[in-house]
Amino acid sequence: MSNQTLIRESRVSRTAVMALMFLLAIYFLLPIYFLIVAATKPQGDLASTNGLAFSHFDLFKNLGTLFSRSNGIFVQWALNSVLYAVLGAAVGTLISALCGYALAKFKFRGREFLFSVILGGVLVPTTALALPLFLLFSATGIVNTYLAVFLPSIVSPFGVYLARIFAAAAVPEEILESARLDGAGEFRTFFSVASKLMAPSLVTIFLFQFVAIWNNFFLPMVMLQKESLFPITLGLFEWNGQTARVPLLQESVITGSLVSIVPVIIVFILLQRFWRTGLASGSLK
Repeated sequence: MSNQTLIRESRVSRTAVMALMFLLAIYFLLPIYFLIVAATKPQGDLASTNGLAFSHFDLFKNLGTLFSRSNGIFVQWALNSVLYAVLGAAVGTLISALCGYALAKFKFRGREFLFSVILGGVLVPTTALALPLFLLFSATGIVNTYLAVFLPSIVSPFGVYLARIFAAAAVPEEILESARLDGAGEFRTFFSVASKLMAPSLVTIFLFQFVAIWNNFFLPMVMLQKESLFPITLGLFEWNGQTARVPLLQESVITGSLVSIVPVIIVFILLQRFWRTGLASGSLK
């Protein structure tokens, strides 16, 4: 096969891949574009204008209405979501890292069986656990509190699985043995040595946890009745259920949905440098 034929096939394949990526980008970004357009419109233009075309720009007015509606309850929902997601993801990442590191680096009886049980937990849908958790938390008296959403959020079988895979690949046994010979205990070895080598993977686990908790809807719906404890997802759902009686809530639901994706974008932008750092350090080893 001639060089010209190889070059031509390479160009065709590259063009096909770029076209596919372009179509996928449109597919994923179109709903966000629609949300941005709808959030800038007044209530009367939502049904009377093209959903993909801008009309009157009332974004700042809609934001003001959103944050002032019901005595600013949306701000409380946003703070609740930040509390659930950031604190839950941080604690969940720490627990996943410790468990995954122990499963990867320590040999003990029943290790593989325990890991199999954890993998089985990955296959169990979270909705199937909501009712047993509700009955358990009802017996302990923590239903309708922050703990009812926070405690289930810090447990992630998938996070433990990722942490074990990353710990086995990124943390050499020689470094651990050197730390132990220098007199470091197991916890100091983990926090001083292993956690730094696992940093890019821990960021990945944190992001998975953060997004899952931020988008969590079913668990708060089962556990919470107080409106002041709602996360954004449940609060917007409650508003959306009232749009038949109060049509003006529709614009607040749309604007609130746009605001709710901003923290996720910010977290991804702030943490992406850790991935680049991890890839660069890995390329030098």
